[in-house]
Amino acid sequence: MTGREAGHRAQLQAPDPDSLEVVEPDAREKLEGWVPQLADENDLRDALERAFDYRGDVLITRKDGARIEGYLFDRRTGQTLADSFVRLLPKDGTGKISVSYADIAALAFTGRDMAAGKSWEAWVRQYWERKAAGEQAISLQPEKLD
Repeated sequence: MTGREAGHRAQLQAPDPDSLEVVEPDAREKLEGWVPQLADENDLRDALERAFDYRGDVLITRKDGARIEGYLFDRRTGQTLADSFVRLLPKDGTGKISVSYADIAALAFTGRDMAAGKSWEAWVRQYWERKAAGEQAISLQPEKLD
């Protein structure tokens, strides 16, 4: 193999997965229990983006006083608050609900973050701890969600 071929082959190799991690597991933002101050449009948009990435329930208080608690699974951002929407699966099991950003008075991260501590590294660490403790017939399987 020539030096040129070796260089080309090195470029085609997959990157080291450890070098791709950009956020340390313990450095991730903890949103559970957070009630953001929604002083302006930017605060609201930022909080709703975080809520979209959150893996727990949120409580939205509308400007008319109605409260909706559930899992925020989608958002549609527009030019204005009036043409931007979030969609939730309510905790009470009723159908999907769409709420305009313009109708939101308050937001709270009420539910347990189902993804907290569920990284691959945490699973591997738990596996090796259990194996070191002498457990038999263990495997690297994800925990069941509540």
